[in-house]
Amino acid sequence: MGIVSEGFSGRRRGGADLPPGQYVTQDFPVLSAGPTPHIRTEHWEFTVTTETGEVYRWDWAGLLALPAEEITKDIHCVTRWSKFETTWKGVSLDTLLADVETAADFALAHSYGGYTTNLPMDDLLDGQAWIAYEYDHEPVDPEHGGPARLLVPHLYFWKSAKWVRGLVLSDTEDLGFWETAGYHEYGDPWKEQRYAGD
Repeated sequence: MGIVSEGFSGRRRGGADLPPGQYVTQDFPVLSAGPTPHIRTEHWEFTVTTETGEVYRWDWAGLLALPAEEITKDIHCVTRWSKFETTWKGVSLDTLLADVETAADFALAHSYGGYTTNLPMDDLLDGQAWIAYEYDHEPVDPEHGGPARLLVPHLYFWKSAKWVRGLVLSDTEDLGFWETAGYHEYGDPWKEQRYAGD
C-alpha cells in the first residue's frame, strides 16, 4: 500500500510531452511501499554483482569522486502524475558499468529496505540512467530516495528505485517487488504499461 503526501494536486495538459492518461503536478508526491529507510552516507555503498558473481563496490566517497552529470528530465508516475523538467545530479550508469565485465541482459535493482525492481540492461546504458544524489540542487531527501536513488526517467518512476544499494546482473529476467504484485514488467509510460498485460 502506497503512502501519498497530503494535498498534492495536478492539472491536465495535452501535448506530445505528456504521456497518455497522465496529469501534470507542480508537487513531488511521496509514494513508498513501506517505511522510509534513513541511511547515513558513511554506511552507504553501491554494488554491482555480475552474472558470474564478481562484485564491484563503491562507497559514498567513491561515488562522489566519479564524474557527475546534471540531468533535467520529465518524470512520470504509474499513479498518473507527471512532473516536468526535474533537475538531478548523479553518476551515469555508463560510468559505473564501464569497467564491469558482463554480458548480462537484465538487472535487478536492490534497495535499502528490501525493495527491488527489474530493468533490461539496454535501459540502463547510453545516457538513460543514473545514480542520483541531488534533486533541485539539494541532497535527495530520504522520502524521495536519498541519499541516492536510481533515476531511469524514460520509464514509470517505480523503476527509479529509491534508496538504491546495488544491481544484480543476470542472463534471465527476475521480476521485482511491484512486478510480482501485478505491475508491468517493463513500464513504458508512452504505452501505458501500468499493469501486467497492458
